[in-house]
Amino acid sequence: MTAPSVLPAVTLHGGPSAPASVLGRSPARIPTAGKIRAGIKVLTKRAAAEPRACEIYERGLRDGHSFDRIEQALAEALPQLKNPLVPRNVPWFTVRAQDFGNPALARELLDAFGEDRGEGRHLYRFPVVFPSDHWQTVMPHELAAWGSHDKRFWSEYSADGRVRHCMCHAPVPVDAQGRRAVRLFGGRKTMMRETNGGVCEPEACREYQQRECNLTGRFLFFVPGIRSLSAFELHTNSFYAMNAAIQKFETVAFLRGGRISGFLDGQRTPFYLSKRLMEVSHIDEQGRAVRVPQWIIELEAPVDVSALLRDREDDETAIVQAHAACGVLEGEPAGPVMPVDEAEPAPAPGEPTLDKVVALAGGLGVGRADFEVYAVRRWGPGWKLNQRGRRRAWDELDRHRNDAAGYADKVAAALREAP
Repeated sequence: MTAPSVLPAVTLHGGPSAPASVLGRSPARIPTAGKIRAGIKVLTKRAAAEPRACEIYERGLRDGHSFDRIEQALAEALPQLKNPLVPRNVPWFTVRAQDFGNPALARELLDAFGEDRGEGRHLYRFPVVFPSDHWQTVMPHELAAWGSHDKRFWSEYSADGRVRHCMCHAPVPVDAQGRRAVRLFGGRKTMMRETNGGVCEPEACREYQQRECNLTGRFLFFVPGIRSLSAFELHTNSFYAMNAAIQKFETVAFLRGGRISGFLDGQRTPFYLSKRLMEVSHIDEQGRAVRVPQWIIELEAPVDVSALLRDREDDETAIVQAHAACGVLEGEPAGPVMPVDEAEPAPAPGEPTLDKVVALAGGLGVGRADFEVYAVRRWGPGWKLNQRGRRRAWDELDRHRNDAAGYADKVAAALREAP
């Protein structure tokens, strides 16, 4: 099987734009190495009654073909079968060689993270890291209506993010004689759809009400241990999966100072993608809420939240120290050079000195040696050298004046943890 010469790319409509160039300011594009799919497709009851269809389907599975390729083969061999495959929800992710530019990547993924839980070796749970700190970039999504060859309509937000527009391709202009299409630079142009004044309103949209326009999205990520310069993608049409992922992204970003990219902590903890069986509700044709069990994609962040908070505090200490270093480089006096344990810059009026902080810790039953080890783990090694670090230590001690025993237990528990 020959790998394609050009890798596919995901265009992020409504996301960050690439820098302006002769090609224009187009939406950012992330090259992708292959697709991991959320489920499988099986033969319809009618197609399963055809021996020839069963043979084509089984051979396609055996050869690692994508379900699109299998469906195409069925259509060519048995044109009387309309839509011979239907999606089926399963507890694993589908990894097929033909969905990857380099088919060997599919085998690497299954070898590294696949499990056999009684139904063959499948991908149930695997680690991922994201290449951007903007969740809109690593989980692009839209409402879209597709024609037989390309996308007819799709949603796109205005620059201020307040209005969701319905977009479509603009008509191709013709020359003055009306005989030849004008050669377009940069591909087909887009425009707001005239219906509904260009506003995307699913409740008032004919295509949405007839299920021709649907929510579609994808996760874009790298898999630790799988060597690829291009990202992998996992498609989903589940509102529940995407909405839950947004909440996880926003929580992690809050804890990490706006970051969701890369590993989550110093222990190289990644996100994980898995599936969870949930009861989800939908509205049937009679307007009744119906609950059905579904395997929903779940984004996991198995990290110690307190460790993330400590990382942020250490980062802030490093920033303070960096400002002092910049001052030295810019010619500001650095003061006498002293060993770290003896350094005690003169505090501003009303700010606690190191001796006062240590004395207050002693008053709460925590000895100097133990408190300094604890403080280094909590605020970083430079906490005693800067006014802000000492103030944070003082404020914590001050909050525990009426609970000396509780504070001593807290410090002792922290010291028992592995450094």
